[in-house]
Amino acid sequence: MNLTWVSIVRLGVIQMAIGAIVVLMTSTLNRLMIVELALPAVLPGCLVALHYGIQITRPNWGFRSDTGGRRTPWVIGGMAILGAGAFMAAMAIPVLETQLTLGLFISVVAYALIGLGVGASGTSLLALLATATAPRRRAAAATITWLMMIAGIAVTAGVTGAMLDPYSHALLLKIVGAVVVIAFILTVAAIFGIEQQPTETTETTETDHMSFTDGIKEIWAERAARRFSIFVFLSMTAYFMQELILEPYAGLVFGFTPGASTSLSGAQNGGVFFGMISVGILCTGLNIGSLRSWVVAGCVGSAISLTVIAALGLGGSAMQLSIAVVSLGFFNGMFAVGAIGSMMSLAGEGRNDREGTRVGIWGAAQAIAAGFGGLLGASMVDLLRMVLTEDAAAYGTVFLFEAALFIASSTLALRIMSTQAVSVRLVPGE
Repeated sequence: MNLTWVSIVRLGVIQMAIGAIVVLMTSTLNRLMIVELALPAVLPGCLVALHYGIQITRPNWGFRSDTGGRRTPWVIGGMAILGAGAFMAAMAIPVLETQLTLGLFISVVAYALIGLGVGASGTSLLALLATATAPRRRAAAATITWLMMIAGIAVTAGVTGAMLDPYSHALLLKIVGAVVVIAFILTVAAIFGIEQQPTETTETTETDHMSFTDGIKEIWAERAARRFSIFVFLSMTAYFMQELILEPYAGLVFGFTPGASTSLSGAQNGGVFFGMISVGILCTGLNIGSLRSWVVAGCVGSAISLTVIAALGLGGSAMQLSIAVVSLGFFNGMFAVGAIGSMMSLAGEGRNDREGTRVGIWGAAQAIAAGFGGLLGASMVDLLRMVLTEDAAAYGTVFLFEAALFIASSTLALRIMSTQAVSVRLVPGE
Protein backbone atom coordinates (compact mmCIF):
# COMPACT_ATOMS: atom_id res chain seq x y z
CA MET A 1 0.00 0.00 0.00
CA ASN A 2 1.01 3.61 -0.53
CA LEU A 3 0.05 6.04 2.20
CA THR A 4 -1.84 9.14 1.15
CA TRP A 5 -0.92 12.53 2.60
CA VAL A 6 -3.96 12.29 4.88
CA SER A 7 -2.74 8.94 6.21
CA ILE A 8 0.74 10.36 6.73
CA VAL A 9 -0.69 13.22 8.77
CA ARG A 10 -2.72 10.73 10.79
CA LEU A 11 0.46 8.83 11.64
CA GLY A 12 1.98 12.18 12.57
CA VAL A 13 -0.80 12.59 15.15
CA ILE A 14 0.45 9.42 16.84
CA GLN A 15 4.01 10.72 16.86
CA MET A 16 2.64 13.93 18.35
CA ALA A 17 0.91 11.96 21.12
CA ILE A 18 4.13 10.10 21.94
CA GLY A 19 6.06 13.38 22.19
CA ALA A 20 3.39 14.96 24.38
CA ILE A 21 3.75 12.23 27.01
CA VAL A 22 7.52 11.90 26.89
CA VAL A 23 8.20 15.63 27.32
CA LEU A 24 6.47 15.60 30.72
CA MET A 25 8.70 12.75 31.85
CA THR A 26 12.00 14.17 30.63
CA SER A 27 11.48 17.82 31.50
CA THR A 28 8.79 18.52 34.10
CA LEU A 29 9.30 15.48 36.37
CA ASN A 30 13.07 15.84 36.01
CA ARG A 31 12.93 19.44 37.21
CA LEU A 32 10.62 18.54 40.13
CA MET A 33 13.06 15.87 41.35
CA ILE A 34 16.06 18.19 41.22
CA VAL A 35 14.63 21.52 42.39
CA GLU A 36 11.48 20.86 44.44
CA LEU A 37 12.62 17.52 45.95
CA ALA A 38 16.34 18.51 46.07
CA LEU A 39 17.48 15.14 44.70
CA PRO A 40 20.81 14.74 42.85
CA ALA A 41 20.54 15.41 39.12
CA VAL A 42 22.04 11.99 38.46
CA LEU A 43 18.89 10.32 39.84
CA PRO A 44 16.44 11.50 37.16
CA GLY A 45 19.34 11.16 34.75
CA CYS A 46 19.53 7.44 35.54
CA LEU A 47 15.76 7.07 35.21
CA VAL A 48 15.67 8.75 31.82
CA ALA A 49 18.72 6.73 30.78
CA LEU A 50 16.83 3.59 31.80
CA HIS A 51 13.90 4.43 29.54
CA TYR A 52 16.29 5.09 26.66
CA GLY A 53 18.38 2.01 27.42
CA ILE A 54 15.37 -0.28 27.18
CA GLN A 55 14.82 1.08 23.69
CA ILE A 56 17.86 -0.89 22.59
CA THR A 57 15.15 -3.41 21.70
CA ARG A 58 14.05 -1.16 18.81
CA PRO A 59 15.89 -3.25 16.15
CA ASN A 60 13.90 -6.27 17.33
CA TRP A 61 10.62 -4.38 16.96
CA GLY A 62 11.67 -3.26 13.50
CA PHE A 63 12.74 -6.75 12.44
CA ARG A 64 9.45 -8.21 13.63
CA SER A 65 7.63 -5.57 11.64
CA ASP A 66 9.57 -6.62 8.55
CA THR A 67 8.54 -10.26 8.94
CA GLY A 68 4.93 -9.39 8.21
CA GLY A 69 1.70 -8.99 10.14
CA ARG A 70 -0.23 -5.97 11.33
CA ARG A 71 1.62 -3.15 13.03
CA THR A 72 -1.50 -1.46 14.44
CA PRO A 73 -1.68 -3.66 17.59
CA TRP A 74 1.95 -2.85 18.39
CA VAL A 75 1.35 0.89 18.02
CA ILE A 76 -1.79 0.88 20.20
CA GLY A 77 -0.37 -1.54 22.75
CA GLY A 78 2.85 0.43 23.00
CA MET A 79 0.91 3.64 23.60
CA ALA A 80 -1.09 1.97 26.38
CA ILE A 81 2.13 0.85 28.07
CA LEU A 82 3.66 4.31 27.62
CA GLY A 83 0.64 6.00 29.18
CA ALA A 84 0.59 3.63 32.14
CA GLY A 85 4.29 4.21 32.76
CA ALA A 86 3.92 7.97 32.52
CA PHE A 87 1.10 8.13 35.06
CA MET A 88 3.02 5.82 37.40
CA ALA A 89 6.08 8.10 37.11
CA ALA A 90 3.94 11.08 38.12
CA MET A 91 2.52 9.09 41.07
CA ALA A 92 6.08 8.46 42.24
CA ILE A 93 6.80 12.18 42.78
CA PRO A 94 4.82 12.61 46.03
CA VAL A 95 6.07 9.20 47.21
CA LEU A 96 9.69 10.25 46.65
CA GLU A 97 9.11 13.18 48.99
CA THR A 98 8.22 10.97 51.96
CA GLN A 99 9.48 7.45 51.17
CA LEU A 100 12.57 7.60 48.99
CA THR A 101 13.12 3.85 48.58
CA LEU A 102 9.52 3.09 47.62
CA GLY A 103 9.45 6.12 45.34
CA LEU A 104 12.59 4.96 43.56
CA PHE A 105 11.12 1.49 43.06
CA ILE A 106 7.95 2.91 41.53
CA SER A 107 10.00 5.25 39.34
CA VAL A 108 12.22 2.45 38.02
CA VAL A 109 9.19 0.35 37.04
CA ALA A 110 7.51 3.41 35.52
CA TYR A 111 10.44 4.47 33.37
CA ALA A 112 10.98 0.88 32.25
CA LEU A 113 7.37 0.82 31.03
CA ILE A 114 7.90 4.17 29.31
CA GLY A 115 10.90 2.76 27.44
CA LEU A 116 8.99 -0.34 26.36
CA GLY A 117 6.02 1.72 25.25
CA VAL A 118 8.05 4.17 23.20
CA GLY A 119 10.07 1.36 21.62
CA ALA A 120 7.03 -0.70 20.63
CA SER A 121 4.83 2.13 19.39
CA GLY A 122 7.50 4.42 17.93
CA THR A 123 9.43 1.80 15.99
CA SER A 124 6.31 0.12 14.62
CA LEU A 125 4.98 3.51 13.56
CA LEU A 126 8.19 4.48 11.75
CA ALA A 127 8.39 1.05 10.12
CA LEU A 128 4.87 1.49 8.78
CA LEU A 129 5.78 4.96 7.54
CA ALA A 130 8.97 3.75 5.84
CA THR A 131 7.47 0.69 4.14
CA ALA A 132 4.11 2.13 3.07
CA THR A 133 5.25 5.54 1.84
CA ALA A 134 6.25 6.06 -1.79
CA PRO A 135 10.04 6.57 -2.06
CA ARG A 136 9.71 10.14 -3.34
CA ARG A 137 7.56 11.04 -0.36
CA ARG A 138 9.63 9.45 2.40
CA ALA A 139 11.76 12.44 3.37
CA ALA A 140 8.80 14.81 3.37
CA ALA A 141 6.63 12.30 5.23
CA ALA A 142 9.25 11.89 7.95
CA THR A 143 9.56 15.66 8.27
CA ILE A 144 5.79 16.08 8.57
CA THR A 145 5.51 13.49 11.33
CA TRP A 146 8.54 14.91 13.17
CA LEU A 147 7.14 18.43 12.96
CA MET A 148 3.88 17.20 14.44
CA MET A 149 5.76 15.52 17.26
CA ILE A 150 7.66 18.73 18.00
CA ALA A 151 4.37 20.62 17.90
CA GLY A 152 2.91 18.18 20.42
CA ILE A 153 5.92 18.61 22.68
CA ALA A 154 5.87 22.40 22.43
CA VAL A 155 2.11 22.74 22.99
CA THR A 156 2.07 20.24 25.86
CA ALA A 157 5.02 21.86 27.60
CA GLY A 158 3.59 25.36 27.15
CA VAL A 159 0.03 24.55 28.22
CA THR A 160 0.94 22.32 31.14
CA GLY A 161 3.55 24.84 32.25
CA ALA A 162 0.88 27.51 32.49
CA MET A 163 -1.53 25.16 34.27
CA LEU A 164 1.04 23.82 36.73
CA ASP A 165 1.42 27.05 38.73
CA PRO A 166 0.84 27.16 41.65
CA TYR A 167 2.31 23.67 41.87
CA SER A 168 0.82 20.80 43.86
CA HIS A 169 1.19 17.03 43.59
CA ALA A 170 -2.55 16.60 43.02
CA LEU A 171 -2.50 19.08 40.16
CA LEU A 172 0.45 17.25 38.59
CA LEU A 173 -1.45 13.95 38.62
CA LYS A 174 -4.54 15.55 37.06
CA ILE A 175 -2.52 17.11 34.24
CA VAL A 176 -0.49 13.98 33.46
CA GLY A 177 -3.62 11.82 33.61
CA ALA A 178 -5.42 14.09 31.15
CA VAL A 179 -2.47 14.11 28.73
CA VAL A 180 -2.21 10.29 28.85
CA VAL A 181 -5.91 9.72 28.18
CA ILE A 182 -6.04 12.24 25.33
CA ALA A 183 -2.89 10.78 23.74
CA PHE A 184 -4.27 7.24 23.81
CA ILE A 185 -7.63 8.26 22.31
CA LEU A 186 -5.89 10.20 19.53
CA THR A 187 -3.66 7.20 18.76
CA VAL A 188 -6.55 4.76 18.40
CA ALA A 189 -8.56 7.18 16.27
CA ALA A 190 -5.58 8.11 14.07
CA ILE A 191 -4.41 4.61 13.15
CA PHE A 192 -7.84 3.02 12.81
CA GLY A 193 -8.32 1.59 9.32
CA ILE A 194 -4.93 2.58 7.87
CA GLU A 195 -3.69 -1.00 7.55
CA GLN A 196 -7.00 -2.15 6.09
CA GLN A 197 -5.94 -0.67 2.76
CA PRO A 198 -5.05 -3.42 0.24
CA THR A 199 -1.36 -4.23 0.01
CA GLU A 200 0.45 -4.49 -3.29
CA THR A 201 1.74 -7.97 -2.63
CA THR A 202 1.33 -10.78 -0.16
CA GLU A 203 4.37 -12.75 -1.26
CA THR A 204 6.60 -14.16 1.44
CA THR A 205 9.99 -12.46 1.52
CA GLU A 206 13.35 -13.88 2.50
CA THR A 207 13.12 -11.85 5.70
CA ASP A 208 10.34 -14.14 6.92
CA HIS A 209 12.80 -17.04 7.13
CA MET A 210 15.80 -15.21 8.57
CA SER A 211 16.72 -15.01 12.24
CA PHE A 212 16.90 -11.66 14.02
CA THR A 213 20.67 -11.99 14.51
CA ASP A 214 21.29 -12.70 10.83
CA GLY A 215 19.04 -9.81 9.86
CA ILE A 216 21.00 -7.39 12.04
CA LYS A 217 24.33 -8.67 10.73
CA GLU A 218 23.17 -8.16 7.15
CA ILE A 219 22.16 -4.55 7.73
CA TRP A 220 25.29 -3.76 9.79
CA ALA A 221 27.39 -5.01 6.88
CA GLU A 222 26.03 -2.12 4.79
CA ARG A 223 28.68 0.60 4.93
CA ALA A 224 26.23 3.50 4.64
CA ALA A 225 23.97 2.16 7.38
CA ARG A 226 26.92 1.53 9.72
CA ARG A 227 28.51 4.96 9.25
CA PHE A 228 25.18 6.73 9.60
CA SER A 229 24.62 4.88 12.89
CA ILE A 230 27.88 6.34 14.24
CA PHE A 231 26.84 9.83 13.18
CA VAL A 232 23.43 9.39 14.82
CA PHE A 233 25.03 8.33 18.11
CA LEU A 234 27.48 11.25 18.30
CA SER A 235 25.03 13.94 17.22
CA MET A 236 22.21 12.65 19.42
CA THR A 237 24.53 12.57 22.43
CA ALA A 238 25.10 16.28 21.87
CA TYR A 239 21.40 16.89 21.17
CA PHE A 240 20.22 15.33 24.44
CA MET A 241 22.93 16.44 26.88
CA GLN A 242 20.96 19.55 27.87
CA GLU A 243 17.64 17.71 28.20
CA LEU A 244 17.94 17.04 31.93
CA ILE A 245 19.85 20.14 32.99
CA LEU A 246 18.31 23.08 31.11
CA GLU A 247 15.21 23.44 33.31
CA PRO A 248 17.14 23.01 36.59
CA TYR A 249 19.65 25.57 35.28
CA ALA A 250 16.81 28.02 34.67
CA GLY A 251 15.42 27.35 38.14
CA LEU A 252 18.68 27.47 40.13
CA VAL A 253 20.49 30.26 38.28
CA PHE A 254 17.64 32.43 36.96
CA GLY A 255 14.92 31.69 39.54
CA PHE A 256 12.35 30.21 37.15
CA THR A 257 9.29 28.59 38.77
CA PRO A 258 8.26 25.02 37.76
CA GLY A 259 5.63 26.42 35.41
CA ALA A 260 8.03 28.96 33.93
CA SER A 261 10.78 26.41 33.31
CA THR A 262 8.28 24.02 31.72
CA SER A 263 7.14 26.85 29.46
CA LEU A 264 10.80 27.50 28.63
CA SER A 265 11.05 23.90 27.44
CA GLY A 266 7.97 24.50 25.33
CA ALA A 267 9.57 27.62 23.84
CA GLN A 268 12.67 25.61 22.96
CA ASN A 269 10.61 23.01 21.14
CA GLY A 270 8.71 25.82 19.44
CA GLY A 271 12.09 26.96 18.13
CA VAL A 272 12.73 23.43 16.86
CA PHE A 273 9.39 23.50 15.07
CA PHE A 274 10.08 26.78 13.29
CA GLY A 275 13.64 25.72 12.47
CA MET A 276 12.33 22.64 10.70
CA ILE A 277 9.65 24.59 8.85
CA SER A 278 12.19 27.19 7.72
CA VAL A 279 14.55 24.59 6.33
CA GLY A 280 11.65 22.78 4.68
CA ILE A 281 10.64 25.96 2.87
CA LEU A 282 14.20 26.85 1.87
CA CYS A 283 15.24 23.34 0.88
CA THR A 284 12.01 22.12 -0.68
CA GLY A 285 10.28 25.25 -1.90
CA LEU A 286 13.27 27.38 -2.88
CA ASN A 287 15.74 24.57 -3.61
CA ILE A 288 18.41 26.13 -1.38
CA GLY A 289 21.02 23.90 0.24
CA SER A 290 21.45 20.14 0.60
CA LEU A 291 20.61 17.91 3.53
CA ARG A 292 24.27 17.89 4.52
CA SER A 293 24.55 21.69 4.52
CA TRP A 294 21.53 22.03 6.82
CA VAL A 295 22.90 19.37 9.18
CA VAL A 296 26.20 21.24 9.43
CA ALA A 297 24.51 24.65 9.85
CA GLY A 298 22.26 23.23 12.55
CA CYS A 299 25.15 21.71 14.48
CA VAL A 300 27.27 24.87 14.33
CA GLY A 301 24.32 27.11 15.25
CA SER A 302 23.45 24.85 18.18
CA ALA A 303 27.03 25.07 19.42
CA ILE A 304 26.95 28.88 19.29
CA SER A 305 23.61 29.00 21.11
CA LEU A 306 24.90 26.73 23.87
CA THR A 307 27.95 28.94 24.29
CA VAL A 308 25.66 31.96 24.73
CA ILE A 309 23.49 30.07 27.26
CA ALA A 310 26.61 29.24 29.27
CA ALA A 311 27.80 32.87 29.17
CA LEU A 312 24.43 34.22 30.32
CA GLY A 313 24.81 32.36 33.61
CA LEU A 314 27.59 34.79 34.47
CA GLY A 315 25.38 37.87 34.12
CA GLY A 316 22.38 37.53 31.85
CA SER A 317 18.66 38.08 32.28
CA ALA A 318 15.78 35.62 32.15
CA MET A 319 14.61 37.17 28.89
CA GLN A 320 18.04 36.75 27.30
CA LEU A 321 18.07 33.12 28.42
CA SER A 322 14.68 32.53 26.82
CA ILE A 323 15.88 34.02 23.53
CA ALA A 324 19.04 31.90 23.56
CA VAL A 325 17.02 28.75 24.32
CA VAL A 326 14.65 29.44 21.42
CA SER A 327 17.73 29.95 19.22
CA LEU A 328 19.08 26.59 20.36
CA GLY A 329 15.78 24.98 19.43
CA PHE A 330 15.77 26.67 16.03
CA PHE A 331 19.19 25.32 15.09
CA ASN A 332 18.32 21.90 16.57
CA GLY A 333 15.42 21.91 14.12
CA MET A 334 17.76 22.62 11.21
CA PHE A 335 19.93 19.71 12.21
CA ALA A 336 16.94 17.40 12.69
CA VAL A 337 15.51 18.05 9.20
CA GLY A 338 18.74 17.05 7.51
CA ALA A 339 19.21 14.00 9.71
CA ILE A 340 15.63 12.78 9.27
CA GLY A 341 15.71 13.32 5.52
CA SER A 342 18.92 11.33 5.25
CA MET A 343 17.52 8.58 7.47
CA MET A 344 14.36 8.09 5.44
CA SER A 345 16.32 8.14 2.17
CA LEU A 346 18.81 5.57 3.46
CA ALA A 347 16.05 3.39 4.94
CA GLY A 348 14.97 2.44 1.42
CA GLU A 349 18.48 1.73 0.12
CA GLY A 350 19.75 -1.81 -0.15
CA ARG A 351 17.22 -4.61 0.20
CA ASN A 352 13.78 -3.02 0.06
CA ASP A 353 12.19 -5.34 2.63
CA ARG A 354 14.46 -4.17 5.48
CA GLU A 355 13.27 -0.63 6.14
CA GLY A 356 12.03 -1.51 9.61
CA THR A 357 15.33 -3.14 10.61
CA ARG A 358 17.37 -0.14 9.45
CA VAL A 359 15.06 2.29 11.21
CA GLY A 360 15.25 0.11 14.31
CA ILE A 361 19.06 0.16 14.33
CA TRP A 362 19.18 3.93 13.97
CA GLY A 363 16.43 4.27 16.56
CA ALA A 364 18.47 2.17 18.96
CA ALA A 365 21.55 4.32 18.28
CA GLN A 366 19.48 7.42 19.00
CA ALA A 367 17.97 5.93 22.15
CA ILE A 368 21.32 4.83 23.54
CA ALA A 369 22.83 8.23 22.73
CA ALA A 370 19.87 10.04 24.30
CA GLY A 371 20.16 8.06 27.51
CA PHE A 372 23.93 8.37 27.57
CA GLY A 373 23.82 12.07 26.75
CA GLY A 374 21.22 12.88 29.39
CA LEU A 375 23.03 10.86 32.06
CA LEU A 376 26.40 12.33 31.05
CA GLY A 377 25.08 15.88 31.33
CA ALA A 378 23.43 15.27 34.70
CA SER A 379 26.48 13.44 36.10
CA MET A 380 28.87 16.16 34.94
CA VAL A 381 26.71 18.81 36.60
CA ASP A 382 26.68 16.93 39.91
CA LEU A 383 30.45 16.46 39.86
CA LEU A 384 31.18 20.05 38.86
CA ARG A 385 28.83 21.45 41.50
CA MET A 386 30.97 19.68 44.12
CA VAL A 387 34.14 21.23 42.69
CA LEU A 388 32.98 24.68 41.60
CA THR A 389 31.42 27.22 43.95
CA GLU A 390 28.84 28.60 41.52
CA ASP A 391 25.98 26.66 39.92
CA ALA A 392 26.28 28.83 36.83
CA ALA A 393 29.90 27.79 36.30
CA ALA A 394 29.07 24.09 36.70
CA TYR A 395 26.18 24.16 34.25
CA GLY A 396 28.05 26.45 31.87
CA THR A 397 30.96 24.04 31.63
CA VAL A 398 28.62 21.24 30.61
CA PHE A 399 26.94 23.43 27.99
CA LEU A 400 30.35 24.25 26.51
CA PHE A 401 31.25 20.55 26.37
CA GLU A 402 27.96 19.90 24.56
CA ALA A 403 28.81 22.67 22.10
CA ALA A 404 32.11 20.92 21.35
CA LEU A 405 30.24 17.70 20.58
CA PHE A 406 28.04 19.55 18.11
CA ILE A 407 31.13 20.88 16.33
CA ALA A 408 32.53 17.34 16.17
CA SER A 409 29.20 16.12 14.76
CA SER A 410 29.29 18.75 12.02
CA THR A 411 32.79 17.62 11.05
CA LEU A 412 31.65 14.00 10.91
CA ALA A 413 28.64 14.96 8.79
CA LEU A 414 30.91 16.65 6.27
CA ARG A 415 32.92 13.46 5.96
CA ILE A 416 30.28 10.72 5.88
CA MET A 417 27.33 12.47 4.26
CA SER A 418 29.46 13.40 1.26
CA THR A 419 29.22 9.74 0.22
CA GLN A 420 25.49 9.53 0.89
CA ALA A 421 22.45 11.10 -0.73
CA VAL A 422 23.34 14.61 0.33
CA SER A 423 21.60 16.12 -2.64
CA VAL A 424 18.27 14.50 -1.76
CA ARG A 425 15.71 17.17 -1.03
CA LEU A 426 12.48 17.16 0.88
CA VAL A 427 9.96 16.45 -1.85
CA PRO A 428 6.47 17.67 -0.92
CA GLY A 429 4.64 15.25 -3.22
CA GLU A 430 4.05 14.16 -6.77
